[in-house]
Amino acid sequence: MTKTPDLTKYMQDAMASFPVDAKAFQDAFKTQAALAEKISKVALEAAEKSTEISSKWAKETIARLNTVAKAKSEPTDYTKAATDFASASAELATEHMAAFAEVAKKVQMETVELMLAAGKDLSEDATAAVKKATAEVTTAAKKVAAAAK
Repeated sequence: MTKTPDLTKYMQDAMASFPVDAKAFQDAFKTQAALAEKISKVALEAAEKSTEISSKWAKETIARLNTVAKAKSEPTDYTKAATDFASASAELATEHMAAFAEVAKKVQMETVELMLAAGKDLSEDATAAVKKATAEVTTAAKKVAAAAK
């Protein structure tokens, strides 16, 4: 009978002749972790600022509602209070929506800057890793070819 070849051994030998640079993976991981940290910082700052805007808006609205809720001596005073509240609410909405838009604009600009910088870093890391891997594979292939002769 014929003996079944041990493919596991062949694969182990083949993989051993093509060494993997663990440092390249570590560097890529560190770069990715740094990017994630920076993006998280941008997102958390935006969330904090948005919360401040929402809180301020709510406080101002509640303060204006106190005026509306007070008892009036004349029926027309209720209409005037409601009209004044609606007008003030529209102004508040415009003001606070503009503040939210500024937060969004800042987040967008910072994110684009981070992504461009990360793309450059990743490209440089990838280029260095590919050059190193190519050199190692060439060296390993030459050794295999020399051993086969």
